[in-house]
Amino acid sequence: MSTTRIRLIIIGDEILSGRRQDKHMPKLIELLGQRGLQLGGVELVSDDRPTIVQTLKRSFASDDVVFCCGGIGATPDDQTRQSAAEALGVDLALHPEAERLISERCAEMAAKGNGSADMSLPENKQRLQMGVFPVGSEIVPNPYNKIPGFFISNHTFMPGFPVMAWPMMEWTLDHRYRQLHHQTPRVEHSFLVYSLPESRITPALEELERRWPGVKAFSLPSMGDGRSHIDLGVKGEPQAASEALAYLRQAVIEAGGSLTP
Repeated sequence: MSTTRIRLIIIGDEILSGRRQDKHMPKLIELLGQRGLQLGGVELVSDDRPTIVQTLKRSFASDDVVFCCGGIGATPDDQTRQSAAEALGVDLALHPEAERLISERCAEMAAKGNGSADMSLPENKQRLQMGVFPVGSEIVPNPYNKIPGFFISNHTFMPGFPVMAWPMMEWTLDHRYRQLHHQTPRVEHSFLVYSLPESRITPALEELERRWPGVKAFSLPSMGDGRSHIDLGVKGEPQAASEALAYLRQAVIEAGGSLTP
């Protein structure tokens, strides 16, 4: 059974201000679910460099698998590459493979009449900054425009653009962490409960987790329009979850609630 925790760090003032809406968390949940994995935590961080450094120091000290989106460009508000190097206590250097890929991209654009393939020009030197990574990093390929992300210390750093980040997430999950896929079969069952206060069923939820230690119970009350209810359920290993579900349904009936499948 895998105990590896997978987390997501999203960096960008535009998310915190509401100028952009995060799309990475639901996508990563989807990609993980397809591989029998689940997301263990999410953190939103501003573009403030000291904040990013402290966040990454804590993160690097863990054994978690971490995906980090945003801030790896070459404009002044992009501070993730520099912060990662500082958090690890290593230097920054132009990665040779990144240099090759960025140069190829510039040549391809020049062939289409957009810019120049001369890497000595100031604008192309600036583009090469996107390949300056903490020493010891490995490349994360970017099929959209070749400009890579980087991987170091179990952390995968990607751009904030979904069209680039999502293929990089998939590649990383399938190439670096394939051994984690579908290690433990897990299921989730739930049903709606009516005419029952959450406080009355709570002791049964506690007892359930004592009887089936590997099963997690959940209770999601609805307070919106219409008939109030609780979305009640369990998640865990199939056999144990099935037993726990039967126990929970009976507990609801005994407590005076009515339920649906």
